[in-house]
Amino acid sequence: MNNVATKVAVVGSGVSGAVCASSLAKNGVSVTIFESARGPGGRMSQRREVSEDGKELVFDHGAPFFTASNAEVLGLVHEWESRGLVARWKHNFGSFDCASNKFVDMEQEGSAKRYVGVPGMNAICRALCQEPGVESKFGVGVGRLEWLENENLWSLIGLDGQNLGHFQGVVASDKNIVSPRFTNVTGRPPPLDLSLAPELSVKLQDIPVIPCFALMLAFAEPLSAIPIKGFTIKNSDVLSWAHCDSSKPGRSATSERWVLHSTMEYANSVIAQTGLQKLSEATLKKVAEELFHEFQSTGLKISQPFFKKAHRWGSAFPATSIAREEKCLWEKNKRLAIAGDFCVSPNIEGAIVSGIAAASKLTEILSC
Repeated sequence: MNNVATKVAVVGSGVSGAVCASSLAKNGVSVTIFESARGPGGRMSQRREVSEDGKELVFDHGAPFFTASNAEVLGLVHEWESRGLVARWKHNFGSFDCASNKFVDMEQEGSAKRYVGVPGMNAICRALCQEPGVESKFGVGVGRLEWLENENLWSLIGLDGQNLGHFQGVVASDKNIVSPRFTNVTGRPPPLDLSLAPELSVKLQDIPVIPCFALMLAFAEPLSAIPIKGFTIKNSDVLSWAHCDSSKPGRSATSERWVLHSTMEYANSVIAQTGLQKLSEATLKKVAEELFHEFQSTGLKISQPFFKKAHRWGSAFPATSIAREEKCLWEKNKRLAIAGDFCVSPNIEGAIVSGIAAASKLTEILSC
């Protein structure tokens, strides 16, 4: 028992899970992160691509930036700034109205503080996943979480049936661990059987999400007709957002790179035809063409990019908050915490707040 007494498994290495793991480790808890993807970050991950002529391109294709107002989060942000993991993105933003083909609601100089990871949005999660006391296992998906009543421990089983170990506590920072969407994508039941946590099951039954397609673009020359580096898009059925990724601090300036986000309605229309299984290259190419055509129709003199690729975010953006007061869901008797932006608020700050709360619950009960 002693060798597992302070071991906690964190499922998911998005910012909520990474912050939680880091906080636990600082309090003397041994943490193992399990992440099915190749690297950390969740929707703060960075996409690496190679153009036809061999140029390496990187994109923040999920969350473009984050803001912070919570005192605890600001404390972490200042610490990350001092470590060179975070910097302010000092550009003014606005909106573009497709009905009038004009920019509107332009910001005043310095009116908003936006932060980005350096050299990519995933820099924060990558650093936190490597801190002392944190072991990270990437490319390892959790297929099942079993509660061992006699041992009073959690057992984690991999998607491949491998025994991943026994743990005294579990933090699930990936909402799909309990979601029917997991079944839709993999054909398997969700890893966490909600009958193990009946008090939480009502809130977790099916968290609504906002699907989105991201389009990554690289241009040989700057898009000089666009006066700002980020803008929401109004009165478009197809696009909701655009930003110049290469304008962020710490990014390569060898090309101008833009990321566009679709509307929820557009993404839903594609998913209605294709389902949530992995998309074919033909479908992604068609999506890329449609999103780029809408970008060009703004009349902003958009030249042809030398790189163009679409990515689907099927369930990364939650549409609701299920634990605003508690900040995470907590099953004390089984030492199970469920954390993420879907608990507090659907943004990076909400994810961080929830991760801190989950670590606090586990630290308190494990130190008794």
